[in-house]
Amino acid sequence: MKNIYKLLLLSGICLSLISCDGFLDLQPKTELSIDQYYKTPEQFTAAVNGVYSALQEGNLYGNWYVMSEIPSDNTRNALSGSVTDQDEFDKFYIRTTNPYIADFWNKSYDAINRLNTILGRIDNISMDDNLKEHYKMECKFLRGLLYFNVVRVYGDVPLVLKEVTITEAYDYARESKDKVYSQIISDLTEAEKLPKSYPASDIGRATSGAAKSLLGKVYLTLNNYPEAEKKLLEVISGGEYSLLENTAGSLNIDGYASVFNANNHNSKEAVFEVQFKKGGYGEGNNFPNAFAPENSGTSVISIGGSGGNNVPEQEMYDSYGAGDLRRDFSMRLGYINNKTNKWVDSRYVSKYFDTPYQDGDSNNNFPVIRYADVLLMYAEALNRNGKTADACAYLNKVRRRGYGYQTTETTSVDINTTDKDAFLLAVENERRAELAFEGHRWFDLVRTGRAIEVLKSKGYKLNETNLICPIPQKQIDVNPKLSQNNYKIEPK
Repeated sequence: MKNIYKLLLLSGICLSLISCDGFLDLQPKTELSIDQYYKTPEQFTAAVNGVYSALQEGNLYGNWYVMSEIPSDNTRNALSGSVTDQDEFDKFYIRTTNPYIADFWNKSYDAINRLNTILGRIDNISMDDNLKEHYKMECKFLRGLLYFNVVRVYGDVPLVLKEVTITEAYDYARESKDKVYSQIISDLTEAEKLPKSYPASDIGRATSGAAKSLLGKVYLTLNNYPEAEKKLLEVISGGEYSLLENTAGSLNIDGYASVFNANNHNSKEAVFEVQFKKGGYGEGNNFPNAFAPENSGTSVISIGGSGGNNVPEQEMYDSYGAGDLRRDFSMRLGYINNKTNKWVDSRYVSKYFDTPYQDGDSNNNFPVIRYADVLLMYAEALNRNGKTADACAYLNKVRRRGYGYQTTETTSVDINTTDKDAFLLAVENERRAELAFEGHRWFDLVRTGRAIEVLKSKGYKLNETNLICPIPQKQIDVNPKLSQNNYKIEPK
């Protein structure tokens, strides 16, 4: 295999020949894709790397915050620009024609169809058997990840497991989410056979640890706490990952900050990251520009525009405990205008910072799963399984670093309790602080059954039907076999 960064751009070009605009536009755009592509090992290498590259897209992880942060109590939408489209997620009045739900659906099934095409054709060519099996397992991991996101956003969805034509696509109705989750578990179980690690040239590809960690999250989502505990312990016991430590000797946030250093890709804490690379290759991350305050000029981000997106709520800022150093690293209340030298009140996410090569072209990877998440999920599973005292040790490793300590120190911020309910709230709050703006909060609240209670207590108006999004109306219009979600808008 070759360096994943070097192949991202090339594979993106190659896969443009065979990509599609949506679930119902799945026929290749040129005869080249059918008659001439998927003939050589090199073409399959490009195809697999092309799906990794697709994760970068604005309609997948590039705009993941719209699906995962804005509906929560962490952030709200920008005050201008695409205000209406994003505001629908913040205030729970999502139209069936909302472009975010349509684009996420289309790009997710586009990537899934690419994976199905690879899986369906790779056995037909002469290729090293080990490499062939490796690519199959990578595809299973990526398909499991994509379906996990799709089923959490829409609930019951079509379960497509083979390459399909536009005619065949009309035959797919929605499958129960239980059946979709069963397939996700099957795919990720297969992917557990991936390598534990890679040489430097292939860092960033899916690993067995990534498959096990995601599988643990799936089991946690399904309230299968014994299996979640078992799978997450396998990751912890494997020894491949560790928290990045703060500098010893004084309270500091060096370890936490280094996780998000734009030049510290795929560290020991990274379990799976969406890979980005700046430099004019079309592989850069837009977050530093997208999250910089509107009209801030070069005061926050020195190159390119400032989108003002994903604005942290004041309550989010206030939710951090006294002395939690993650707060001022992850978000800011404003900035100094570099022309007037005056303070401007304007909250913004500062966690993803880099000097862009050009507008929207930064070096920040996006952390889909990192080891701190694994530790906190394991702590939650232990507690759910009646092992609250044991669970505290894993939560405290994460918590200590957030308050500026070494993870092995005994500190005044340690949580020691045998109260199961108290611990559930503690781990919920710890996940919010540790994983802020990483796309977990909304789905954490939904999977624990806490979304309605927590958000209503803070003035949001929502109901049980708002926990999943409507199916895009275009899909309903062209495929009579698809049914719509019963998404009801609360009276204002």
